[in-house]
Amino acid sequence: MSNAASEIFDAPLQKTQVWLNELMRELQWDDKPQKTFLALRTALHALRDRLTVEEAVHLGAQLPILIRGFYYEGWKLAQKPVKERHKSDFLDHIAQVFRDDDTVDPEKVMRAVFKILARHITAGEIENVKHLLPRTLQELWP
Repeated sequence: MSNAASEIFDAPLQKTQVWLNELMRELQWDDKPQKTFLALRTALHALRDRLTVEEAVHLGAQLPILIRGFYYEGWKLAQKPVKERHKSDFLDHIAQVFRDDDTVDPEKVMRAVFKILARHITAGEIENVKHLLPRTLQELWP
C-alpha cells in the first residue's frame, strides 16, 4: 500500500484502537481485542435499536468512521425503535452474544460502553440519547 493510502486509513484505525483500548481497560480485558470489539458492537447495536431512527443517526454521525461502520451493520429500520422498558431485556442483547462466556457481566459491559461514549461524544448528544431511554436504562450512564 502506498504511503498516501496508508495515511488515509491510519487515522480512522487509530481512533478505533483508542476506543477499544479504553474499553479493554474499563472491562479489565487486557489482550482480548476481539472480545472487546464484540462487546462494543453488541452494546452499540442494542442502544441504536432502542433509539428513534433520527437520534440513532445523530449518534452515529459522532462515532469514528470504522466504529460507525459496525454501528450501522445489519440495521433494519422496520419496527424501530424497540420498546424495551426493562433493563434486563436491554442487557439480554449482550447476554445472548456472550451466553457461552460466564465471565462477561452484561451490565458491566453496557456501563463501560456508555462511559466510553460519554468521553467521546458531545454532552448535548449524550443528553439527547439518555432522554429517549427509560429511567432504568438512564441509570447505566456514568
